[in-house]
Amino acid sequence: MAKKQFKAESKRLLDLMVNSIYTHKEIFLRELISNASDAEDKLAYKSLTDGSVDVKRKDLAITIVPDKEKRMLTVSDNGIGMSKEELESNLGTIARSGSGQFKAGLAEDDKAAGDIDVIGQFGVGFYSAFMVADSVTVISRAWGSDEAWMWQSDGADGYTMTPCEKDAPGTDILMHIKENGDGEDYDQYLETQKLRGLIKKYSDYIRYPIRMEVEDYRMKDKPADAPEDYKPEWETVKEWKTLNSMVPLWQRRKSEVEPEEYNAFYKEKFGDWQDPLAVIHTSAEGAVTYKAMLYIPAQTPYDFYTREYEKGLQLYSSGVLIMDKCADLLPDHFRFVKGVVDSADFSLNISREVLQHTRQLKVIAGALEKKIKSELLKTQKEDFEKYEKFWAAFGTQLKYGVANEYGAHKDVLQDLLLFWSSSEGKNTTLAAYKDRMPEGQPFCYYACGESVDKIAKLPQVERILDKGYEILYCTEDVDDFVMKALGELDGKQFKSVTEEDALPQSDEEKKQAEEKAEAGKPVLEAVKEALGDQVKEVRVSAILKSGACCLSADGPISLEMEKYMSKVEGGQHMKAQRVLELNPDSAPFAALKRAVDAGDKDTVAKYAKVLYGQALLLAGLPIDDPAEYTQLVCGLMV
Repeated sequence: MAKKQFKAESKRLLDLMVNSIYTHKEIFLRELISNASDAEDKLAYKSLTDGSVDVKRKDLAITIVPDKEKRMLTVSDNGIGMSKEELESNLGTIARSGSGQFKAGLAEDDKAAGDIDVIGQFGVGFYSAFMVADSVTVISRAWGSDEAWMWQSDGADGYTMTPCEKDAPGTDILMHIKENGDGEDYDQYLETQKLRGLIKKYSDYIRYPIRMEVEDYRMKDKPADAPEDYKPEWETVKEWKTLNSMVPLWQRRKSEVEPEEYNAFYKEKFGDWQDPLAVIHTSAEGAVTYKAMLYIPAQTPYDFYTREYEKGLQLYSSGVLIMDKCADLLPDHFRFVKGVVDSADFSLNISREVLQHTRQLKVIAGALEKKIKSELLKTQKEDFEKYEKFWAAFGTQLKYGVANEYGAHKDVLQDLLLFWSSSEGKNTTLAAYKDRMPEGQPFCYYACGESVDKIAKLPQVERILDKGYEILYCTEDVDDFVMKALGELDGKQFKSVTEEDALPQSDEEKKQAEEKAEAGKPVLEAVKEALGDQVKEVRVSAILKSGACCLSADGPISLEMEKYMSKVEGGQHMKAQRVLELNPDSAPFAALKRAVDAGDKDTVAKYAKVLYGQALLLAGLPIDDPAEYTQLVCGLMV
């Protein structure tokens, strides 16, 4: 029998198909099952348009048969089948897709297009079989024909066509699996467990049942004459099972899905043991048609803040898994969201493993971002306690989202933020804070520190609270960056209580401050001389009331930024220009003045170092020499 040559470019092209296009060899099973599903769809469509075709969709199925002894793996369907001409046209010409032509023919038939999902576009999926097989045989009988044909090939050397017998219409693809070698384990593709896993992973939502004979364990029937101490016996049985779910949860109407079903799907699909905090089940039609089912977890994944964590949603095209984690569908600030997106509109590359371009992705990603924000705001409004649980798990991520990219996403995230309120004694939104602001309050105030208790005791806080102004207590390292990224709230600037101009002064107050600064100038100069380069400046404070001293920063780098960068970068990090602020009305300032007036430089130096050490402790910064500081305090006590 004469061997026919492929009509495409030759062996080099087929080698490219087999060795370069697909990232993972296991994809071959997805491709063959997708082709089988296409064949079933074509027959189902024919039954809708041709009254002589008496076929029920429920009778269509795909069958997988592994045979370890013969090293054969067979994928069969009872779909439309192929004639001799179609076999030669579709399989004899590389990169010709019968499904692609069929799909193009459906474009003008809205009724059929809505009920038929033909996945194939490029006509190369079949050749993925050669990644795992050294020879492939296709036996096919077209619907309405009595003759069957067998196509055989061992790769790029060509193929043969011979007539054969086949009992019913459809197509059988028989692959002789390669022997193990070159570091590849081909035996796994003959193992039922491996095949079951691949079907579940890639083809779980193919709309036709995928069946395979599998081994299972079951309890033997109890004998009628079994003794009282009879122990149940188990036996191994082989039975045909449907391995795929067929109808994905996201394709059903929301009204038809119970909460228990959503939760069970989430736990099984994403490996969580807790129910999700919220479910977003949505769909859209228009420029891009898609369905999506998104989950907001109730807890932070153990690796969430590590480099190993991968964000992304599962991406399906007509029920076939294309990507396990499509990162482009989620912005970084919502990277904790899990879920699936299914659309027939994606433009896939030739291997159907990645997308060719991102227009559809951008449209869907933008819509999903709005849906996620809307769901979170709804939870915040209707169940604040539940929202606080979400905030405890992922609030830090939202804050990083605000601070990243110079505040590019602040408008999206601002309404989702929570901060501890000094007046309410609980978490508050920025909108609620703004609503409570008394008329005439100059700024939106915040204070940073390790904990709410420590912030409440900061000396800079006292005067702001005495004015009746509410302060947002910020207890995370990133908070200062967040406030600077936000900039303002409805025209009111965010202001740290540690800033010199936190409380605008009246003309009279400015005059009094200038007089005190001038009167205390010898003290300030003496303290600066004693501390040297440890501080940029020593000045009379405009924000202290009863406290003796505090530390502030001059320039764009705040003390909180310095602390954050110290943790991130270690020893080599940017540092704030420190300013020691002294309260001219305090007893320690009076003691300093007496030492200065007496010319006692040694005592001035000791007092200056003690006050500087206190200011460092209040600011949450380390003392350079704790031993020296301890000796100074003890010496002054004596």
